[in-house]
Amino acid sequence: MHKIRLNILGLSVSQTQSGAYALVLAEETGDRRIPIIIGPVEAQAIAIQLEGLKPPRPLTHDLFKNIAVAFDINISEVVIYKLEEGIFFSELVCEMGSQEIRIDSRTSDAVALALRFKCPIYTTEEILRKAGIILDPETPSDVEFGHDTAPNYKPESEFERYTVNELTDMMNESINNEDYERASRIRDEINRRKK
Repeated sequence: MHKIRLNILGLSVSQTQSGAYALVLAEETGDRRIPIIIGPVEAQAIAIQLEGLKPPRPLTHDLFKNIAVAFDINISEVVIYKLEEGIFFSELVCEMGSQEIRIDSRTSDAVALALRFKCPIYTTEEILRKAGIILDPETPSDVEFGHDTAPNYKPESEFERYTVNELTDMMNESINNEDYERASRIRDEINRRKK
């Protein structure tokens, strides 16, 4: 099986399913994109890692990584190997010593773990032919990681009246309260001001 490497292009609110998100994976050496509908919890697990946020306590995927590392198990790659009736099937390729073990996984969980283990994500040409789309480069894309991924997003003016120090305190408080969407928006406002 010839594998094609994918990169995470971003997350956006799903236009087709209420309360869901679209995870968009991009072909590394081509123009095709694979949109995958995922739930809000899975989107949050991916967003936290993409944003570089550090929760005060380990989330489920962080706990999985901690256990794997404690038992000397490494995830070397993620493979999206099948698309059947609109559902993507993935597996984790794990290494334990000289042994390779493949573990079935939901694609959203596999991507969340790939980010934590910093391992590549692959798929096949067949899946890219079936599910791949090519976005028109002339059309602005709403498929990007940023404000539009937060379910309760409010415009930047929500934080304009605060100083950077106040925003930093608010961001830390949001992280401690496990309100990662709000922490992400505050961090974006701080970064916007630093430009």
